Amino acid sequence: MTINLLGAIEIRKIADDLKLFPKKSLGQNFVVDANTCQKIARSAEVGSTDHVVEIGPGIGSLTLALLERGAKVTALEIDNRLAARLPITLKEHGASNFQVIEADALNFRELSNSVNKLVANLPYNISVPVLLHFLECFPNIKSGIVMVQSEVAERLAALPGSKDYGAPSAKAAWWAKLELSDSISRKVFWPIPNVNSSLISFYRIEPVDRDERLRKATFKVIDLAFGKRRKMLRGALSELFRSSSAAESSLSAIGIKPTDRGESLSISDFVAIARLIPIGD
Repeated sequence: MTINLLGAIEIRKIADDLKLFPKKSLGQNFVVDANTCQKIARSAEVGSTDHVVEIGPGIGSLTLALLERGAKVTALEIDNRLAARLPITLKEHGASNFQVIEADALNFRELSNSVNKLVANLPYNISVPVLLHFLECFPNIKSGIVMVQSEVAERLAALPGSKDYGAPSAKAAWWAKLELSDSISRKVFWPIPNVNSSLISFYRIEPVDRDERLRKATFKVIDLAFGKRRKMLRGALSELFRSSSAAESSLSAIGIKPTDRGESLSISDFVAIARLIPIGD
C-alpha cells in the first residue's frame, strides 16, 4: 500500500478533532510541509534496513516520511492525546511497520537493540539533554539527524576555539561527530516559531574510553571549565586539585596551559585532565 504524507490542512483538522493547540511548554511546533519531512528523512539516509527512533512525532508528518522510505519506526510521544491518535493516522495513510510508545524521552531507557538511527524534530526546550541522553543510553544508535533551534545546532557542532564552543559541544563529542546539515524555514511550522531552526547530523564514534567513571569525571571537568568561563583553567579547576597552584602544576604536567580557558580544549584534553582526578572525587 502506498504511504500518503500529511498536508497542512489535514494536520490542522486532526488537531481540531483532538481539541489540540500546540503547547509551548512541550516545545510543540509541528512541521506541516511534507517536502521538508521528506528532506529530513533523505538527509538522514534512512532506508529499508533501518530501525529509526523518532522523538516527539506529534501528528505524524515526519513519521510518515520515514516510513515512506521503508524504515521501521519507533515513535516516542509524551502527549497522551497524540500518542493515542498517531497509530490511527499512520494506518489511515498506508503505514504498518511502526510502534508508538507514550513516554517522556528524557526518562526513557528501554529501546530495541535493532534501533540504529535517531531522527527527530526535538522540542527546543529540552533538545540538548534529550540528544545527550540518547547518545549515552543507546550505543546501538549509530547516526541520525535532529532539528533544533539554530543557536543550539551551532553550539552542538562547534569546534574548540570557536565562539559557540561550550559544554554541549564537548559532551556530545564524547560520543559522536556532529555537523550542521541545513537550515529550515520558519514557515514550515505550525505555529510559526520565533526562532530559526537547523538540522544537525551526527555519526557515532568509538568513545575515548568505555569506563563510565571516566566519562562522569570528564563531564565534571567540562562543567567546571565552562561554568566559570571567564576564568583560566587553573582557577576554574582549582576545586578538583584542592588549590590553584596544584591545578597549575597538574595541567602543566600533561601539556595543557593553566592559563588557557575551557573553550580551547578538545574532548581529548578534557579526558586527559579527568584521568588526573582520584577515583571517587
